[in-house]
Parts: sequence; C-alpha cells; structure tokens
Amino acid sequence: MTGSRDDGRELKERNGEHPAGDAVQLMLLGLFFVVWVFDSFLLQWTTFAAAYLPLPVRLIPAGIFMLSGFLLARASHSVVNHDGGPESVRTSGVFRYVRHPLYLGALLFYLALTIATCSLISFGLLVVIFFFYNFIAGYEEKLMLRRFNDEYRDYMKKTGKWIPGSGRV
Repeated sequence: MTGSRDDGRELKERNGEHPAGDAVQLMLLGLFFVVWVFDSFLLQWTTFAAAYLPLPVRLIPAGIFMLSGFLLARASHSVVNHDGGPESVRTSGVFRYVRHPLYLGALLFYLALTIATCSLISFGLLVVIFFFYNFIAGYEEKLMLRRFNDEYRDYMKKTGKWIPGSGRV
C-alpha cells in the first residue's frame, strides 16, 4: 500500500506538480464557494461595501477578471501532460507572459466572485488561497529547475511568476 502512494507521488513530481496540489486545490475551491455563497447571499456579514458600489461598477471588473481567468486557464490547460511531464520548457502562448497561467486563471476567477459581491471574508480566504498557490508554484518551479536547469532559470528571469513582464515575481 505504501508503494502505490509513493508511486503516485513520483508520478506527480515527474509531471512537475506538487503531490497534494490537486487535492488541496479542490478543498480550497469547495471552502471558498461555501463561504462566498453563505456570506454573499445568506448571512451577508461582510458584504456591506456592496451597498456603496452599484452592481454595474462591480460586475464590469468582475466580468473582465472572470473572462481573463477563463481564457488563461483554457489556454494553459491544453499543455498539461499527465503521462510523464513536460519534454521542454513551455515558453509560447500564455506561458510567454506568466509562468503559472493556470493558477493565475484560478486566482482571477476567485477575485471576480469576490468583487461581484464585495465579500470581505471571501477576499480574506482569497489571500490564503493565493499563498497556497504561491507555495505550490514555488515547489513546482524547484522541480522544473532540477529538470531543465539553466533553460528554466533563463525563462524565470524573462517571465513573471504572476505579473506579466515582471520576471521572478
């Protein structure tokens, strides 16, 4: 039984992923959604700012973030390979701008929901989620550095981790 767990961990690492990344992402998604729904529509404990910001003022940026997140996730998800990891450093498409477009897309989705309802507790949870994504992105970058060495190091210098054009960040 221990061998199969170790085999799963090795497969995840070979694919350049954190072994617990998928499971924790699903748990955080569920937690965020429950908190967001309860605060935004049922309890409304921390949505008081919504009374001062008209719905269109909230929905326009929320829609932009939602669409951007969807496009980033869609464009980056097509390169995810679960059969043995990447053959080379991906530097084309959305990977030309940010090193973790799938994670950034997910974060923009969370941000869009938070802005749409002005849920401060959801924003606090988004900060926690960002730190988790930053942790697994850092872990995965160490695996990529080990696998691709200078090629990935050069990519890191030219491409922002989260912000396009920022390099290293």
